[in-house]
Amino acid sequence: MQFSQSSWQLRLGIALLSPLLLVSALHAQSSVDQPQSHADAAMSPAPASNPSLHLGPGDLVEISVYSVPELNTKARVSSKGDLFFPLIGYTHVAGLSTEEAQELVEKRLAEYLKNPQVSLFVSEYTSQGASVLGEVNKPGVYPVLGEQRLFDLISAAGGATEKSGHSITITRRSSPDQPIVVPISRNLTDKPENNVPVFPGDTIIVHKADIVYVVGDVTHPSALLMDTGTLTVLKALALAGGTTRTAKLGGVKILRKGASGEMTETPIELKKILSAKAPDPVLVADDILVIPSSFGKTLAGRSLEAAMQSATLLSVMAVP
Repeated sequence: MQFSQSSWQLRLGIALLSPLLLVSALHAQSSVDQPQSHADAAMSPAPASNPSLHLGPGDLVEISVYSVPELNTKARVSSKGDLFFPLIGYTHVAGLSTEEAQELVEKRLAEYLKNPQVSLFVSEYTSQGASVLGEVNKPGVYPVLGEQRLFDLISAAGGATEKSGHSITITRRSSPDQPIVVPISRNLTDKPENNVPVFPGDTIIVHKADIVYVVGDVTHPSALLMDTGTLTVLKALALAGGTTRTAKLGGVKILRKGASGEMTETPIELKKILSAKAPDPVLVADDILVIPSSFGKTLAGRSLEAAMQSATLLSVMAVP
């Protein structure tokens, strides 16, 4: 069989191209079969920003302009919701997201600069934060970004102090006249059901523990923290070191402030309580437990002390 020169050249060209076409096809198929890792990540939409995070009074904002470092500035949103920036002056940003505020600044700067590229960063979300006050180690305003809970904010504030009590009050920005009281323990993890959600604008107050005062003829007159929740007369006396030998056990009393502010006096039969013949009264916050001194015991003690001093003096004088 004879072939023409053109037919022979065509067949030779196809033979030479076939390996190249095969390699190209295999490479294309491999690309299709590969998992869409980096490409998919680039094409997939970024997580939507939290729509509740908007600029507000008190927020501290850092603004930088690419290639124009002279315009880089840090400013706080005013009480009127305005932000001051060089060249453009005050710009109202309250209620805007960071992206919207960034676009607004770029638009206003475009009147003075060619194609400005602005970067806006909020370093302190005061308006989107919660105030943690009271008996915590670091009171202040802490950002509430995303889902936050009560124990997270307390931990961010350095934890509760040794003087903290067993209750926390949360006041919502939306309902300031309806505070929420949350009971807690010294170890926060003991009551996980009280780890309630916290929202921007909340005010969290960690209350101080209730105090009972023990005064008079005791070893250590003290102001005692009711951190256990219940404090009785005998427990208070024990924490104060007990009564002294000159104490008048028949004259113990509790001073308590009434609802209208007047002080009431309640006698306590301490001798019967000590002998288990009377119940041990429970003290309440701001009670004053008074242990008076016995005049007779004090006088007898002083007479004995004077006699001892006289005897010592005579013995010294009698030495030849």
